[in-house]
Amino acid sequence: MVFGVAAVVTLAFVLWGAVSSGSLADATGDMLNAVIENGGWGFVLIASGFVVFALWLAISRYGRITLGREGEEPEFRTISWIAMMFSAGMGIGLMFFGVNEPLTHFVSPPPGAEPADAGESMSIAMATTLFHWTVHPWAIYAVAGMAIAYSTFRRRRRQTISAVFTPLIGEKRANGTPGRIIDILAIIATLFGSAASLGLGALQIGSGFMELDWLDETSDTLLVLIIAALTLAFVLSAVSGIAKGIQWLSNTNMVLAGALALFLFVVGPTVLILDLLPTSVGSFVGELPGMAARTEASGGEDIAGWLSGWTVFYWAWWISWTPFVGMFIARISRGRTIRQFVGGVILVPSTVSLIWFAIFGGTGMRLEQEGARITDEATPEGQLFAVLRDYPLATLTSILVMVLVGIFFVSGADAASIVMGTLSQRGTLEPSRILVIFWGVLTGAVAAIMLLMSDEGSNALDGLQNLTILAAVPFTLVMIGLCAALMRDLRQDPLILRGERGEEAVEMAVIAGHERYNGDFELRIGPGNGDTDVGVDVVVTEKPKPAER
Repeated sequence: MVFGVAAVVTLAFVLWGAVSSGSLADATGDMLNAVIENGGWGFVLIASGFVVFALWLAISRYGRITLGREGEEPEFRTISWIAMMFSAGMGIGLMFFGVNEPLTHFVSPPPGAEPADAGESMSIAMATTLFHWTVHPWAIYAVAGMAIAYSTFRRRRRQTISAVFTPLIGEKRANGTPGRIIDILAIIATLFGSAASLGLGALQIGSGFMELDWLDETSDTLLVLIIAALTLAFVLSAVSGIAKGIQWLSNTNMVLAGALALFLFVVGPTVLILDLLPTSVGSFVGELPGMAARTEASGGEDIAGWLSGWTVFYWAWWISWTPFVGMFIARISRGRTIRQFVGGVILVPSTVSLIWFAIFGGTGMRLEQEGARITDEATPEGQLFAVLRDYPLATLTSILVMVLVGIFFVSGADAASIVMGTLSQRGTLEPSRILVIFWGVLTGAVAAIMLLMSDEGSNALDGLQNLTILAAVPFTLVMIGLCAALMRDLRQDPLILRGERGEEAVEMAVIAGHERYNGDFELRIGPGNGDTDVGVDVVVTEKPKPAER
């Protein structure tokens, strides 16, 4: 039922877009505007709530709980775990926005920001970028991934989002219609989010052909061929399995991305990049309360439009990706404690994002400051190529960017197709290859239709992106439910119950010692007066006198 309904709904929207892209764009645009205008405050508040919730779990007593059996070792090495998680979470986004977002905020600061000079403009631009790309999005992923991993590997439930809700709605409802609705929404959000990213990646690769002067313009035929090649690549990778395909691609991409970043760091404005690292962190921390509380009430109509295009858009976008990214990082995080999980999922990618944006964004801002006019002469998807054009080996690095975009998408999309297959088969860890291939091909078909609308292509693309964001609205409620279900499970975890009983036993023993021996007592572990076949008791005995010692 989950597979059938999700497939029919997806195909219905595809047909709608193929027959009348304009009406699709208008309908979804109106719905999106209503959501952002009336519920934007909710996204702002809830996103910060996820950050607090995830960090609190890590530092609390629950942080010791293993996402698996007691003493179970992690399934993947730490470096491979981080590489797969990072590639799936936002790899292709960093390639697209690495130059674009800091540069955009540098040229046009957020409403209410009035930088006194170029240095302050850079600080504000970096702080705003880090706000959108570091702690908040990864905390959203961490909450979903942690809940799914705990439910699957600790409680031995099916690996579905609906199974996490068992402590809240009961096993019967989690396996029944309410649970199926949750899983259907997860598949739809995952598919449209992946398709939008595939279209974005195809556009950026096509822009690379233009920047290299290989083509005068990117034709529909070229974009379809790019989509077909990427779809074939990620389907082949997905059916090879996580341990082989995704792990190998993710490790390769991390090496290539690191090489590109190191190259630009060396040949670019090295001192400025190093200066931006501490400056950006300080500016981010200082501006965080204001950025986290920024709503329409704080700035009128100007800030309303800015929020809909940036902060609220991002929060909705990340939430719409949580079914796929959350399930995937849950799948690769077996055997890690909650504390390790939160530290890895939030802090490590956030640090890498800081370095990445400092290198690429800092280089772009310095060139713009020196009169390069990148924002005027290059499209958003072409700004990275425009930056590389001013440095040595421009052709080689541009080709590397296109390869990175392709592999980043492949490593993320094959994870998405595996997750959709898992949801379609009631949580199996190894979904059928036929289903994985079906969802992979359908994702490519959706992306192709998005880009084959000729002059209306951008409207169709916007319409389908709006659908992805709209999918975040019900999933915001699902995410809140995930937090509540996880807390109910954690309170009943065997490790926590043992600790509570131990604390209670010691407390009762101390009270008994004070009452019986007037405070002159000692505690020992040994057979007590209770059922000694079950275990041991905390025994209160009178403290020996000095001569008896």
